[in-house]
Amino acid sequence: MVIMKYVLALLFGLLAMATAAQAGGYRVEAVATGLVHPWSIAFLPGGRMLVTERIGQLRLIEPGANGQLQLRAEPVAGVPPVLARGQAGLFDVLLAPDFAQTGRLMLSFAHGSPEANHLRVVSARFDGRQLQAVQTIFTSQPAKTDTQHFGGRMAWLADGTLLFGMGDGNLERTDAQRLHTHLGKFMRVQSDGSVPTDNPFVTRKDALAEIYTFGHRNPQGIVVVNGVPYAHEHGARGGDELNRIEPGANYGWPITTGGIDYTYARITPYRSLPGIQPPLLEWTPSIAPAGLAWYDGALFPAWRGSLFVAALAERSVRRVPLVKGVPGQQEVLFQEIGERIRDVRAGPDGAIYLLTDSPNGRVLRVVPASP
Repeated sequence: MVIMKYVLALLFGLLAMATAAQAGGYRVEAVATGLVHPWSIAFLPGGRMLVTERIGQLRLIEPGANGQLQLRAEPVAGVPPVLARGQAGLFDVLLAPDFAQTGRLMLSFAHGSPEANHLRVVSARFDGRQLQAVQTIFTSQPAKTDTQHFGGRMAWLADGTLLFGMGDGNLERTDAQRLHTHLGKFMRVQSDGSVPTDNPFVTRKDALAEIYTFGHRNPQGIVVVNGVPYAHEHGARGGDELNRIEPGANYGWPITTGGIDYTYARITPYRSLPGIQPPLLEWTPSIAPAGLAWYDGALFPAWRGSLFVAALAERSVRRVPLVKGVPGQQEVLFQEIGERIRDVRAGPDGAIYLLTDSPNGRVLRVVPASP
């Protein structure tokens, strides 16, 4: 009887999700299941996909014998050792601009031990089954303690340089304002890890040359729109932010914020100060933004020209239309799924792809309700 009640509840829940999705002009399809805290997705030629799992595995989704997409049973070989504990793990996967010719991709992950760890970025070549020629291009300095606030999202800028964010480590939050450490920063490097000569602090002896911006808490989403990078970051209890990333800018953490600490203590009396770049948007209460995409596809014309923000705490995706860089009225989507959304991406087929954050995580595809 208990099992029957559980089955009926599950069926009614799935029916409710399908009904809500259809009513919203879209339907949600499962592409793959059984992923352990999936974190990021990248689209390969031929309809295949790579998905990172926070536990340190890289998984391949590919067409099966029947032509339907399926998760390959064995993980991709050759992934470097990953520190997987707490918030630490394997984070982003990003294809190189010349991936079709070279098979090159980038991975970001936590490296080291719980007591002394770093954000590391590597370049590798994917041959369809394993990673080869793995090369470290960045390791954050100095080593930090504990396993929180790594950031880890990456994006290519129009000039071919790599932009990626790192969190403040949580325990040493004021390091986000200090230029001798990578904590709480966005970094910009060449694809081989060398430092561009026009980085904003490259001539300062008291600064690490890779730093592009500073004053960040834990950025976990970045996307480049018409050459302009946008990023969001987690606040504490409120104060989540969406920012336009500008070289050399200070984004305020922890001397300005719209949030308070988890203990309900005030972090700072200031929401803004001269010289601090104000956020484009702020979410209080916190939605816990975790992934960011730009949609300009053909399947959903009404959604074109919008940022999509994956939200863990809100269990949703926020659609934020941008008009000349100015955010418009937000729309809350996909709450009927009822799961923490770790990542959101616009697929090459025009569909929206979602990753759900759980020990039995899923890759979901959002398509129009009617063919």
